[in-house]
Amino acid sequence: MSSNKIDMDISTIVTPDLISLDLKSRTKLGVIEELTDLLYKHQDVSDKQAFIRDVLFRETEGLTGIGQGVAIPHGKSPAVSHTTIAIGLSKFPIEWESLDSEPVTAVILFAVRDRDSNTLHLKLLQKVAMLLADDGFIDRLHKVSSKEELIELLK
Repeated sequence: MSSNKIDMDISTIVTPDLISLDLKSRTKLGVIEELTDLLYKHQDVSDKQAFIRDVLFRETEGLTGIGQGVAIPHGKSPAVSHTTIAIGLSKFPIEWESLDSEPVTAVILFAVRDRDSNTLHLKLLQKVAMLLADDGFIDRLHKVSSKEELIELLK
C-alpha cells in the first residue's frame, strides 16, 4: 500500500478532551487508567474496567513502547463505542517496556471497537506509525505546549 492511500487525518479524530498534557500518574497502569478516563468521559468507552483489562491483555502480547520516549498501547474491546485515540504527555519518565529499554513521556492509547479491528484501526495505526517514523515529529511531540498545537501536529 502506498503512503498516498493513507489519507486519514488524525486531527479529526482527536479532540482536545482526549488529550492530557500533564499526566499525573507515574506508572504504566496509572497512565492507562488516566487516558481511559478521558475516553470514558468522551463516551468512547462504556466500561472502563473492561477496556483497561483488554489493554493490559494486549500488553502481554508484545512491547508497545516503541522507543524515543513513546508508547502506543491499544485495546480492541467490546467496551469501545467509537474507535479513537487518547494522547497523554508526562513531564516525568514513566517506566514502560520499550524497544530501547527507556522510559516514556508520550503515550498514544488506541481504543478500538471490535468491528473496526481490521479497517479503521489499521488505517489509524498506519497513520500514527508514519508520523512516528519521522524523528522531527517525535521531537515536536515531546515539546508540545498546548492541545491545539498537538492537534495541529497530527495534521
